[in-house]
Amino acid sequence: MNILYDERVDGALPDVDRAALLQALRAALPDLEILHREEDLKPYECDGLSAYRTVPLLVVLPERLEQVQALLRLCHQRGVPVVARGAGTGLSGGALPLAKGILLVMARFNRILEVNPQGRFARVQPGVRNLAISQAAAPHGLYYAPDPSSQIACSIGGNVAENAGGVHCLKYGLTVHNLLKVEILTVEGERLTLGSDALDSPGFDLLALFTGSEGMLGIVTEVTVKLLPKPQVARVLLASFDSVEDAGRAVAEIIAAGIIPGGLEMMDNLAIRAAEDFIHAGYPVDAAAILLCELDGVEADVHDDCERVAAVLAQAGAREVRLACDEAERVRFWAGRKNAFPAVGRISPDYYCMDGTIPRRELPRVLKGISELSDEYGLRVANVFHAGDGNMHPLILFDANLPGELERAEAIGGKILELCVAVGGSITGEHGVGREKINQMCAQFNSDEITLFHAVKAAFDPQGLLNPGKNIPTLHRCAEFGAMHVHHGQLPFPELERF
Repeated sequence: MNILYDERVDGALPDVDRAALLQALRAALPDLEILHREEDLKPYECDGLSAYRTVPLLVVLPERLEQVQALLRLCHQRGVPVVARGAGTGLSGGALPLAKGILLVMARFNRILEVNPQGRFARVQPGVRNLAISQAAAPHGLYYAPDPSSQIACSIGGNVAENAGGVHCLKYGLTVHNLLKVEILTVEGERLTLGSDALDSPGFDLLALFTGSEGMLGIVTEVTVKLLPKPQVARVLLASFDSVEDAGRAVAEIIAAGIIPGGLEMMDNLAIRAAEDFIHAGYPVDAAAILLCELDGVEADVHDDCERVAAVLAQAGAREVRLACDEAERVRFWAGRKNAFPAVGRISPDYYCMDGTIPRRELPRVLKGISELSDEYGLRVANVFHAGDGNMHPLILFDANLPGELERAEAIGGKILELCVAVGGSITGEHGVGREKINQMCAQFNSDEITLFHAVKAAFDPQGLLNPGKNIPTLHRCAEFGAMHVHHGQLPFPELERF
């Protein structure tokens, strides 16, 4: 079933008089930059998931809070949908625009407002790059822990919207674990503060609810993040294996030994060869899989942990375990992993990235299942993922210029996510649902749960104007999905009316 917006199952969007809307915006906000020509709109037709594209009705680029407030009020009065966008690096189509809606680009909200070394926090606008926060905090010996592979480009507002993680989230947590508060605008332009400067606050945890809500509940205008002291020392071990199953078992054994690494990443042979050819990180290109395990902290503890991990890896079947000899080699090891996505992009015209999560104990089983699906669909899959917390990133290689290949890539991607759910996992760990995984939400949740999600959405946005069609499927879509996924004679969502 098509994942693009389909008014038949996703709900009819209001028809918008483009000329009248443009005129009203110019009258209400004469200093707001508005893009409306075809050649100016095209660069915004997709986010990092470039397989799907929609030219937006209009694009606006505000620079001041008052402009965003006025825009939201005007759109609310006129019933015009609004999709927020940060840096556009998202991989789930979360910032995919609507042909009947405005794309609100927050990239010009890019100021670091405060770095407070005593309080160990930073206040920033949503367009600030993830890496820029750590760079600003570095003179104080501090840094911002979540580090997505796109940290050089992705914005903190987008990180909040998707609850981004990174290679060090095993020990230091996702975005939600590294926030103190966010300031948002509601669909009506009202200012709200979620969270507080304190580590806890009374009432429901609306900050946690908002983090990962994919622009459906409000617009982020300011973020206060926690800063951490830089570890005294960090060491990386690179272990190579003759099978991905052995590497998967090694991950579970490291955690079972009571060791929580700063990062624990895995790559299979296809990803290893692509990254080595691109970055020259020093990876063994004949290995079936490698694990990168980083230990950080004080020197004595890290030294002991390295010895313990090396012993666990050897016992788990590692054919070689190498300790980075210096900081330059440590950085090089990580550069290969962090550049794995663009590296794979060099060996295939297109790739489709999944983001399921699974219990660590299920790694060998799921990796075997992905291999079988790769054979069944005739498409190569490169596995690159946050092994320590079971966040899978299978990269499905295909050529969109060949008839049927995108559809096959979508199909195998859906099967991989459904496999993750079947073993007790989830369809997303950090990239979000967006449009990419909208159908698989119907595989993970039942109609009562989805109805509850819609009730939460309606409490913030009764008209459904903020990023409609993302994250939460309609029951109509789930009914259609169920009709196409009869399993062992059982029809999913039998209680739902079908067209």
